[in-house]
Amino acid sequence: MLLLIDYSSLLYRAFFSMPDSLPAHAVHGFLNMLARLLGDRQPARLAIAVDDDWRPAFRVDAIPSYKAHRVADEDAEGGEVEEDPIAPQEALGREALEAMGLPVVGAAGFEADDVIATLATREPGTVEVVSGDRDLFALVQDPRVSVLYPRRGTSDMVTVDEAEITRRYGIPGTAYGDFALLRGDPSDGLPGARGIGEKTAGRLINEHGSLDAILRSEALPAPLARKIDAAREYLEAARRVIPPVRDVPLGDVSLALQSRPRHPRVLRRIAGEHELDSAVDRVRRALERLA
Repeated sequence: MLLLIDYSSLLYRAFFSMPDSLPAHAVHGFLNMLARLLGDRQPARLAIAVDDDWRPAFRVDAIPSYKAHRVADEDAEGGEVEEDPIAPQEALGREALEAMGLPVVGAAGFEADDVIATLATREPGTVEVVSGDRDLFALVQDPRVSVLYPRRGTSDMVTVDEAEITRRYGIPGTAYGDFALLRGDPSDGLPGARGIGEKTAGRLINEHGSLDAILRSEALPAPLARKIDAAREYLEAARRVIPPVRDVPLGDVSLALQSRPRHPRVLRRIAGEHELDSAVDRVRRALERLA
């Protein structure tokens, strides 16, 4: 089984769930989650997907509102950009993971979602994706690809397969991507079709089968037709650029698990300076058990 981990998603959760009295508390939390996942899921291979570009130009060019609200505002008085408090820990965690020899995979101009989608598409066997980002529900495909969606850390996760998508949203299990485009996602600056909420989006998908069929339909009730027409330009752009990209040029990447650190001296320095010894040891023990 191939385990694909959304690094930013889990690090973000760790940042807000771990006590900030701990040095590098987000990294500490992420490593604890990773150790638990390795022990519980017993993957044969692993990739930790990172955002080399969290707001890619191809998405912003098509939809300028994409994650626009997350861009730091300039300070009204000093004109200084507020520093992202998670960024230093993101860099530190990546350095620690690479020192351990774990496969950290990113691609210039793409988000972690795109890396995950590409690796899942390439993989002929079973794939489990770990992420708190619902966008990745679009990858679910029974029986090969499922998403482990954490409710509280990695001790309480929902397995999202086609049946779970149907249970949650009342749509076919492989229709989440089109459904999400219609519904929108304010947290990512994606308005969707204005006036069409989750229930109506689900009903339209069930009746027509796909977003493409909805856009081509001449049988929509007049009020719905007006809403779709008003959103048509946005929806056409969104369906081109918002779904995770499945053919990112990653080249050949090794996803093999290593039981020994790649750079032991670097790892010891990082662990010692940031009080990460116990968390690093948990990951190393989990890797040794998988060897």
